[in-house]
Amino acid sequence: MIKTEPAKIKGCLKILPFIAEDQRGAFVKTFHSEEFAKLGLATDFVEEYHSFSHKGVLRGLHFQMPPHDHTKLVYCLSGKAFDAVVDLRKESPTYGKFETFELSPDNRYMLYVPRGLAHGFCALEDNTVMVYKVTSVHAPEYDSGIRWDSAGIPWPTDNPIVSERDSQFEKLSDFETPFLYKEQ
Repeated sequence: MIKTEPAKIKGCLKILPFIAEDQRGAFVKTFHSEEFAKLGLATDFVEEYHSFSHKGVLRGLHFQMPPHDHTKLVYCLSGKAFDAVVDLRKESPTYGKFETFELSPDNRYMLYVPRGLAHGFCALEDNTVMVYKVTSVHAPEYDSGIRWDSAGIPWPTDNPIVSERDSQFEKLSDFETPFLYKEQ
């Protein structure tokens, strides 16, 4: 059985999956459609991918625009990540606010990121591998983001390694959001 902890941003959850440990090591169940459905969470994940990052790499803050927006389930398989979300949903009580989390194989937390939130992370160690399950297929023409340094997030480094694409996203203050908050 999975355990969840609500985040400050409504709809975002920290999830501790089912873990079975013994003398051999551990078995972790990261997804169970019936348990997710009972909790009112998305179960229609259609694509999964992972990223490999060196220490100091910052990826984000990413999302897909409607109608290809998606919910994400994110976790760290190796290394350690400083993970962040920003609420981009109009009329949300936390619009424009951020929340941060530490994800690692040691704490085994997963992050449930609903539609309308920007997501990013900074690798705290070399060999940081992040896994993402998403509810819509990657649509390059709808792929977007906001600048990593425009939401007030206290990133763990002042000089992150950021892609040219990510450094050219518009600032949160200039972003015209298409996302609308829906009470859950």
